[in-house]
Amino acid sequence: METSGNEAPLLRALGRLERRDFLRAAAAAVASGAASPAVLLAAEPDPVRREELARTILPQSQEGPPPVPLGNGEHPALVYQAYPGGTGSLYRKWHDEGIDPFVRHPVPIAPWEGAVPGDPTEIAFLPVHRLAALIRERRITSVELTEIYLERMKRYDPVLLCAVSILEGRAMEEAQQADADLRAGTWRGPLHGIPYGVKDLFSVDGTRTTWGSADFQDQIINVDADVVVRLRDAGAVLIAKLATGEFASGDGWFRGRTRNPWNTEEGSSGSSAGPGSATAAATVAFAIGTETQGSIVSPARRNGLSALRPTFGRVSRHGGMVLSWSMDKTGPMCRNILDCALVFNEIHGASDNDPASLTAPFRFDPEADIGAYRIGYDEDAPEEFLTQLADMGVELREMNPVPQGGSNSLGVESSAAFDFHVAPDGVEPEPVQEGLDPAEERRRTRFRRGRDTRALEYVQSQRRRLLVMKEMQEAMEGFDMFVSGSGHVGLTNQTGHPAAVVQYGFGVRDPEADAPTTMPLTTTLLGALFADDRILEVAHAFQKRTDWHLRRPSLD
Repeated sequence: METSGNEAPLLRALGRLERRDFLRAAAAAVASGAASPAVLLAAEPDPVRREELARTILPQSQEGPPPVPLGNGEHPALVYQAYPGGTGSLYRKWHDEGIDPFVRHPVPIAPWEGAVPGDPTEIAFLPVHRLAALIRERRITSVELTEIYLERMKRYDPVLLCAVSILEGRAMEEAQQADADLRAGTWRGPLHGIPYGVKDLFSVDGTRTTWGSADFQDQIINVDADVVVRLRDAGAVLIAKLATGEFASGDGWFRGRTRNPWNTEEGSSGSSAGPGSATAAATVAFAIGTETQGSIVSPARRNGLSALRPTFGRVSRHGGMVLSWSMDKTGPMCRNILDCALVFNEIHGASDNDPASLTAPFRFDPEADIGAYRIGYDEDAPEEFLTQLADMGVELREMNPVPQGGSNSLGVESSAAFDFHVAPDGVEPEPVQEGLDPAEERRRTRFRRGRDTRALEYVQSQRRRLLVMKEMQEAMEGFDMFVSGSGHVGLTNQTGHPAAVVQYGFGVRDPEADAPTTMPLTTTLLGALFADDRILEVAHAFQKRTDWHLRRPSLD
């Protein structure tokens, strides 16, 4: 076995030591990461000394069963909590305020009035809450609605590359069941019979889950992700597994690049590229995306959508590919904010399958008095949005300075999550060859940088992360939320704060781009921890006064 330039001098030095000092030094070298067990064992020629060395540096070689092999999803014993004081103090705070986080508050939907549109395209672009009224009042069946979306998916996916697997047979079975339940007098709520798509990071029993990678394009995980189970219980109809950038990065995957329906010359952004593109093109009524560091916010903005990146821990990630146990989040991507509230109300809450999940109050009021909320803005908040909020009676004031800093969570945790892939059987990966093109080099080096971080450095960075969380808590003092043009995605994904993306205008996004795109313009509302309902209430009140969210791309 070849040794690195750093390991060769170490091996020579160890070879000169007496037995006891040799074993102690070898164990220290392995613990610090200065040498790998495989290299030390291969370099020891004496079989007796090699066996003694193995007992010292390889716990699995001692008596007893070998350690359980780890894949991508097993959660570590250390659990991140978004509230700086910990979940226990958060529940005590809610108790003192007389709030029961376990009470569900239904989001009402208005009855349907007037004729049903005759054009399938008009029906496809209806928001979920209007489709729900049609289904509930049996003005349209779930089967009819599912056929409309399946036809659009099959027509536009060859251009958009937004779907990994179109689940026609499964979708029709679920739609037929939804119609049968309704005929029997059972209406499961606003998502009953509504077709949707889920990002292909989530497993669905009997269906491939590719993670956007050619290496896993035939992978089948026979488990239904928690979010899929909850949506099925709510009566929603799954019609497609939607594209994600390879291993949740960007909008490129093994079939190509997912496209933006407003301008198919550009990508959909990532990594929830498929949910963003498919929802904007109305090939699904809504979609489920994930975010670790911008992957809901970015494609929602690129595709002109409404979306919610919830407070960390509010939606179970079980059955989803892991990038970071302390940063991954699941949320709805829709064409308007009220739909985000409807979907989130069905999927949030604790799960035994996700140790970081918790149940928190969600009391979305579509008629809330937003003038009572304390709303700030940062230096790059769009003036048009602030002006329109002020016209609605909102009192705005400049946001307190937000902190800087972060941690190495993503690099270390993603390397641990993908150790099974990068270093199968515990064998360290070969060094990346020189001379690769930049794209291939990024692909080959991904999930490796965390291997070079010492355990001490990781723990210290998490300690500093808590300090940043406390500084963010101080910055939010006196504010329920603030408007941000940038969204501070790096900071707020470290601190766990929620974000809502909302359309505020229509025009050319990034006029200096090679292919400028005319589309809905969006901004971000960043809320205090667990104020997901409040940021949605403000965004919804804004949409009741405006029609930017009603614009749609001309796909034909």
